[in-house]
Amino acid sequence: MITVAKGVYAPGHLGELTRIVPFEMVDAVLAETGRTQRRVRLLPSRVVVYLLLAAGLFAEVGYLGVWGKLVAGLHGLGLARPSATGLWHARVRVGVAPLRALFDLLRGSAAGIRTVGVWWCGMVVTAIDGTVLDVPDSPGNTMRLGKNRSQHGTAGYPQVRLVALVACGTRAVIDAVFGPKHDGESTQAMRLMRSLHAQMIVLLDRGFDSNTFLTAVAATGADFLVRLNGNRKPPILARHGDGSYTSIIAGVRVRVIACEITISTTAGTHTGIYRLATTLLDHRRFPALEVVKLYHERWEVESAYLEIKSTLLGRRVLRSPIPTLIAQEIYALLTVYQVLRIAITDTADATHGVDPDRASFTTAVQAARDLIVQAANVIAETTIDLVGSIGRHLLDNLMPTRRLRVSPRAVKRPLSRYAYKSLGVDRRSYLATLSIDIIAGQPALTDHGDP
Repeated sequence: MITVAKGVYAPGHLGELTRIVPFEMVDAVLAETGRTQRRVRLLPSRVVVYLLLAAGLFAEVGYLGVWGKLVAGLHGLGLARPSATGLWHARVRVGVAPLRALFDLLRGSAAGIRTVGVWWCGMVVTAIDGTVLDVPDSPGNTMRLGKNRSQHGTAGYPQVRLVALVACGTRAVIDAVFGPKHDGESTQAMRLMRSLHAQMIVLLDRGFDSNTFLTAVAATGADFLVRLNGNRKPPILARHGDGSYTSIIAGVRVRVIACEITISTTAGTHTGIYRLATTLLDHRRFPALEVVKLYHERWEVESAYLEIKSTLLGRRVLRSPIPTLIAQEIYALLTVYQVLRIAITDTADATHGVDPDRASFTTAVQAARDLIVQAANVIAETTIDLVGSIGRHLLDNLMPTRRLRVSPRAVKRPLSRYAYKSLGVDRRSYLATLSIDIIAGQPALTDHGDP
């Protein structure tokens, strides 16, 4: 039996995910931001919000196509089909504020106290990094965002830089900011300081090792673990038995760990020397080897971006031709990604001991899409089902415990899809063996990518 809201509100749902974003929540953010419609028409503001969220799950179709997905399971309700112009005006009427407020309500680690893989020595493990999103090459977007420059002038799409603070254990977004690409990652990331706090450790790559940024992170009470650039020469204040040494960077007392990391595969062996700095000063409680192994978790933020840009967007350009609606679209995309991550983590927690890493994000997306088209499980039954249909799909298709695999870094979207053949790029993944050796003193640094 299909149970949705009545009348013109019926298309306003997100399938089973409506339980995480209920009608009351959407109505509250609309009221808070003053975007509730003055009179009920074909497209009430609540319906528009759900349409925007659903668009993040159906990137391959336009907004009229998304409307078709929302009403596909609602035959017999006599729902009128809006025009493309009507949807445009409805989006403009709702604006950015309700989507931003909705994201603010839902953002967070999504973890419980017993969620597997989230905590390390009593701290929630997080990472900050940035990526770029392509937007339509319209006059408004180009004027606001600019375009990439090359020897032939400008090329490609205008781009928005997105910088996020991600919980490594769940890949949920704790906070995110975005703006023109010409604003650097560390500059935009300063706006994330509002979400850092004690009992949190932040993993950072070399792009975030500036004095200003590290001082700001330390001032929040959060700890950090950052890879240092090769031009840094921090003084050695005291050496420790685990090979690390105490130093000071921009007035912040840190412990520096130098290590040699060797990755062996059937394709050969790769060795690099890396130097990390952390505010975890107790070398007995936080041994150097364990800290180095923790740094590998930084790649979870890269996986989160892959899920957003590849699984959700399908490597597509965003839809909106004006900057204001680009912001609306990005907040909707981040919100629906966060809702999926909450559903995955809730499923893992309900099964007592399953690592969220073993739940397939692709499976969750496919199940959520099906339930939207069917308009299924929109309103919860009297008996609360903590796992739900999406959770059962996840549990029936759990991935094996993650193995160490490596693949060479390569351009993901070359100008020609045949370019990798002429360039000889190896796109295969290999099972790998990893060895870590802590090095006392200050070694000569290599310029290899992060381990």
